[in-house]
Amino acid sequence: MARELRRVLIQPERLNADGVLLLSPEEQRYLSKVLRYGPGDQFAVINGCGDLWTAELLTPQQARLLEPQGAPLERHPEPRPSLVLAAAVVKRDFDVVIRMAVELGVDRFIPLLSQRTAVQGQLRLDRWRSIAAEAAEQCERLWLPRLDPPMTLPDLLEASQLRGAEAAPAFWATTRSSADLPSLSAAVAELPDCPSAVYLACGPEGGWSPEEDQWAEAAGWRPVDLGPRILRSSTACVAALSALSSWRASRWDI
Repeated sequence: MARELRRVLIQPERLNADGVLLLSPEEQRYLSKVLRYGPGDQFAVINGCGDLWTAELLTPQQARLLEPQGAPLERHPEPRPSLVLAAAVVKRDFDVVIRMAVELGVDRFIPLLSQRTAVQGQLRLDRWRSIAAEAAEQCERLWLPRLDPPMTLPDLLEASQLRGAEAAPAFWATTRSSADLPSLSAAVAELPDCPSAVYLACGPEGGWSPEEDQWAEAAGWRPVDLGPRILRSSTACVAALSALSSWRASRWDI
């Protein structure tokens, strides 16, 4: 049933004890205009925190849950290990990177500002979060990924040092190193147990600066190789996250 019903993401604070939902203008347009739903039609409501209910449209402006708020039809635990992608903001394709990262299973997305970041215009956090929410609905995820405000690379590395590499291994993707580096797939395969999270950093157009490479290794991030070719920043993010997602699915069926 759950896979057959179209899903609408409703923030937890909007779910009332009486089960009646006041729909936003965007939700009204999607249900009434795009899907052509009318009173009595059913859809699924997710809260982005692992819960799913069946809902019935009452009017174009209102719907109600068909299960009690405290007893959803489905309840899934948060994925473990969580996949954290720190991706350098790029001039083009960053919206696509966010959408595809959500589809591939990222649990936390950190827009990263590095020395070679070249951003045109404003950093659009609200837009990025909207893209992430739409992608989560489309690919039928019950957990909405966390999308952080943009962070500088020194702040990210400082936080990782406080966290400790043993609790959450961190990988530094590069395609320009002359060293004989392990592939990302080989590196994660060596992890003996299920960590709380796995971090992956992908760089900007032009790659990381030599100084940034030194900073990352000093902070305990492990350099890994993404293959023999120089990849676009957006391609590197998708390829690397796909490898992590496949590893998690094969080890823990997530």
